[in-house]
Amino acid sequence: MTDSVPHTRCGFVAIIGAPNAGKSTLVNRLVGTKVSIVTQKVQTTRFPVRGIAMDGDCQMVLVDTPGIFKPRRRLDRAMVASAWGGAHDADCIVLLIDAAAQLAVRHPGTDVKATAADHKAVEDVEMIIEGLKANDTKAILALNKIDLMKRDNLLAVTDELFKTGVFEDVLMISAEKGSGVADLKTLLGKRMPEGPWLYPEDQAADAPVRILAAEITREKLFLRVHEELPYAAAVVTTEFKDLPDGSARIEQTIFVERDGQRAIVLGKSGQTLKWIGQKSREDLAKLLDRPVHLFLHVQVSEKWSDDRSLYTQFGLEYDS
Repeated sequence: MTDSVPHTRCGFVAIIGAPNAGKSTLVNRLVGTKVSIVTQKVQTTRFPVRGIAMDGDCQMVLVDTPGIFKPRRRLDRAMVASAWGGAHDADCIVLLIDAAAQLAVRHPGTDVKATAADHKAVEDVEMIIEGLKANDTKAILALNKIDLMKRDNLLAVTDELFKTGVFEDVLMISAEKGSGVADLKTLLGKRMPEGPWLYPEDQAADAPVRILAAEITREKLFLRVHEELPYAAAVVTTEFKDLPDGSARIEQTIFVERDGQRAIVLGKSGQTLKWIGQKSREDLAKLLDRPVHLFLHVQVSEKWSDDRSLYTQFGLEYDS
């Protein structure tokens, strides 16, 4: 008589899509905790955050890729190359699409008025679908933000997208509300190959804590100054020290390109930076489960986006 050996499964899931489709929100929902930043700005995910989701005996490593769009700058090219790289290396691909944007552009007769951002999102989705076709790659279609649509309109959009021939399954979800996400998780679990888990069951992400800490502060930065500050900002954790009392001392530098942007980040009498620090400190304390002493500095560096070391830190290819 032989002892039964439990079978486990483990694999990688790439979640791709146009900027602002809701990829980070979906990853956080699947994992059950925040592992990727969510702001009002598109293109905020700059490197593939690996969130770890569990479903019974199955472990899914979720790669929240940067949004795929037409690149213009070096950083843009690196982000898009990273997104496609994550897709090519995965056991399963989920293409997350903003259903409301598709409806507004493809069915202008409805009561949803298309914005410039909607048109851009549809163009990006078409480019992604062509990329999947060119590589003879199948994906799961996840139509997001269904809570904003009527059922008849949703079915029309679904039918049009499925006819492209690149999708093997279609699910309708709301990453923000949670609708349909459990069904997606179950489907993904079934697609994972048999094999040992790569991470402990209670681990939520595999990004180094220094990078996660920097991303949390960058999220607060954009939440506070998303209207005034463009994408010309980066956050780097310059010191992470465990203190004898069990707390952590973290120093971070916020890089901006111009003196005017530095003034925006600081705010009147330093109040904006103080707010960013307070909110980031609260999230970091929850993440690390211990008190955090956070010190933020703002530095002007006109060409920070050409700094090779920053690309290396975030796992991006400088020469993409």
